[in-house]
Amino acid sequence: MTEPAQQQPRPANPFDGRGPFLLSLYMTLVGYGVLVALPALNGAWVDLLGFTEVQVNRIASADLLGLFLGSVAVSFLIRSMDRKLLIYAGIAIAIGANVLCIYFRSYEATLGLRLFAGFGAGLYTAVAVAGLGANSKPREAFNWMLLAFAISQFLELQLIPHMSMTGIYVFFIATYAVTLPFVRLMPSHDAAVASSAREEPEAAGQAERRPTALAWVGILAIVVAYINIGAYWSNIELAAEAGGLDGAWAGQVISWCVLLSFVGCFTAMYALRRFDYDRPILVTFVLMVLAVGLLAVEVSAAIFVFSVALFNFLWIFIDVYQMGGVSAADRSGSAAAFIPGAQGLGQTLGPFIASLLLERSLGFDAVFVLCAAASFMALLIYFVIFLAVRRQPASGT
Repeated sequence: MTEPAQQQPRPANPFDGRGPFLLSLYMTLVGYGVLVALPALNGAWVDLLGFTEVQVNRIASADLLGLFLGSVAVSFLIRSMDRKLLIYAGIAIAIGANVLCIYFRSYEATLGLRLFAGFGAGLYTAVAVAGLGANSKPREAFNWMLLAFAISQFLELQLIPHMSMTGIYVFFIATYAVTLPFVRLMPSHDAAVASSAREEPEAAGQAERRPTALAWVGILAIVVAYINIGAYWSNIELAAEAGGLDGAWAGQVISWCVLLSFVGCFTAMYALRRFDYDRPILVTFVLMVLAVGLLAVEVSAAIFVFSVALFNFLWIFIDVYQMGGVSAADRSGSAAAFIPGAQGLGQTLGPFIASLLLERSLGFDAVFVLCAAASFMALLIYFVIFLAVRRQPASGT
């Protein structure tokens, strides 16, 4: 008589492993490198290459448009193409574009090359973010990522102002090149598909009445929220100098206030355990409207410090909720892969609209009105989600 077959233990989620997690974590920091360093980069493009404020906003928009396009590509390809191949393609494109930036420094050349550099970053970063989103605890994974993000942001803002333009591009090249020996740690395509198939039923029970469609509403909210972040982060140092504040002092305030991102991360983790999903993010966006809108009234030293400090605290707090919420609602990885694209699109629109406002001599006051309006629109989107979720019947009834 044959013995009954023993039940085999279910395979662990490959994205929970230390290697895939740390690789995805590092890749997000590299992929977002231009995004976090925009105040210093814009200053370098102005001071070292002689570009105007309008031109640097458009260069930043081109870079982040590339991030958006690369992430869109990954969102479509991630279910059918090996993630390792996407990473290698992203590295090749990003390194090639940064190498060419060293030799071709006109405004037109830089504009086009930053678009290609952003596209490579988009391929690379979208795979990394999808890897974090595929973790069994996506909000916790993103919280660790954002803690590391705050450290890298602080270091970049300290280092880049002391680099030459060539040094900046070499720095970006090196950060991508370091990834090459470790790409093998990314789970294979078959393992990723199997993990998604196992995770989706569990996520459906954990989502608490949140349909998958809300992941894409969350993507829309990220786009709108990042219009504010892109316009603010690209122009805050330039606005401080235009308002009569010392540029070196303003740069130090910006870099040191980045450390408040740590407080935002820990506060978000506390809020996730103590409160529901919706109310904290609604309160946070109300405070964001205040933080960025005050600079439309006055750019004094006190208001500048208050605004930058509160902005950095709220930015990371919001990201923990937004990125974790999208990943929890859609375990397939398509929506999570689109997160860098949504951020890139918002940050493309933000600096571009800001450049139009500055080109029409409306000044930085108008830029910060734009920032406040974008934050208010994101607040409205989440308020609609809050009302929709409250009106749904409880699960199981």
